[in-house]
Amino acid sequence: MRADMSRHAQALEPLSRPTWAWASVLVVDDEPGMVHFISKTLQPLVGRLQSAGSAEQAAALVEQHRFDLVILDISLPGQSGLDWLQALRATGHQFEVVLITAFADVDSAITALRAGASDFILKPFRIPQVLNSVRQCLERAQLKRENFLLRRHLERRAPTPGALIGSSLVIRGLQEAIRRTASVDSTVLLTGESGTGKELAASALHHGSPRAPGPFVPVNCATLSGEQAEEELFGSTGRDGLFVYAQGGTLFLDEVAELPLPQQASLLRALEERRIRPIGSRQEIPVDVRIVAATNRPLAAEVAAGRFRSDLFYRLQVVEIRLAPLRSHKEDIPELVPHFIEVLCARLGLPAIEVTAGEMGYLQAYDWPGNVRELRNFIERSIILGSLNVSALYPPMPKVDPALSISHAVVSAQGAANRISPADGIDALEDRAVTDLLTLERRHIESTLSSVGGDKTRAAQLLGISRRTLERRVAEWAAHPSPR
Repeated sequence: MRADMSRHAQALEPLSRPTWAWASVLVVDDEPGMVHFISKTLQPLVGRLQSAGSAEQAAALVEQHRFDLVILDISLPGQSGLDWLQALRATGHQFEVVLITAFADVDSAITALRAGASDFILKPFRIPQVLNSVRQCLERAQLKRENFLLRRHLERRAPTPGALIGSSLVIRGLQEAIRRTASVDSTVLLTGESGTGKELAASALHHGSPRAPGPFVPVNCATLSGEQAEEELFGSTGRDGLFVYAQGGTLFLDEVAELPLPQQASLLRALEERRIRPIGSRQEIPVDVRIVAATNRPLAAEVAAGRFRSDLFYRLQVVEIRLAPLRSHKEDIPELVPHFIEVLCARLGLPAIEVTAGEMGYLQAYDWPGNVRELRNFIERSIILGSLNVSALYPPMPKVDPALSISHAVVSAQGAANRISPADGIDALEDRAVTDLLTLERRHIESTLSSVGGDKTRAAQLLGISRRTLERRVAEWAAHPSPR
């Protein structure tokens, strides 16, 4: 038998074989030759491979480690493979199982499949049979993981991975910081105001790193309560947590400052030991995950207030990248707007909208307190409505009672009168009052023009006058400049 195995292995060497570096496999068989044969075949192809000679030994390993696939002999000393498989399924273990046996009939095959076996192969078998069965099982396991992550992505309406848009010095500096940091496996802390694109930066870190073939798994810590956070991150008996789904890839912890203190302790332990313990389990699972965390609150202040663990803060802050608010790089808006229009029109199935130069000026004049997220949401709303409604960005001018305006003018005139000596005479008093009112008017109009980037149409709307009147005032000031 060993000679046959050797010939099969030699025959397979020239063939191109897939690799499953993320996968962990357990081989359970009481025949050492069979264990050696399967192990030698799979060892170069999987991330971790262990073996056991009985169901009892295998059960001890399953309590200590997580496996994606178990290759299980039916005939074992003590508890049979079938009985152990049924016990595993009853306790919620969902890994793939390939049953192997030298004696089988239709009834035993049906029993095996009903017990939860993924595949069933007969001894003696050849290496291609083993590889084919393993490939199908691991592809199914990978598909389950990808489907789970895709559902989460769609439910969260997460941003589509892509480049950080813009060519300003701010964005170029951010791109360079991400490029340099992506090449190493250190923990990264992203800081900055809400809406600055921290999840997109985390995605760029992942997709620019050697971990890119693995999954990028985001989670918003602010949406999780204590027990829910523990189960979501670390899992429970019969349910994998996000650390497991992120194996080989990146786990993005958004709004990490919102994580409750007990879960902060669990996260610290996972970062330091690279192992997690699901709720209700004695089993510790080794994890190979890069952590990228983000916060819009200063963690140092949270530590000082006793709301965040100092040891976790220092563990997360190996590399810190700060994202600037949109108001500090408004020159990127003419690149961001068409990008959002293209992406959102494709997703919504709606026609593109036109953005005039004047409208783009309005967008650049606005300060965007909600940052890039607010700009993206504004473009999405405009696409749905069919046009860009820039007036919605600016609050309307308050309505002023004409009587109040007259009173204000009188008060201003009286204030000017008080600064004039009676010896100047009544004519001087009237002239100075009028001059001060005109100065106030000019300053108000110039301030309004400056706030909208010099756009006379928008300034006239805010001032409640016609554009023609505004232009006449500006022309008068240009022709007769006066000291301020």
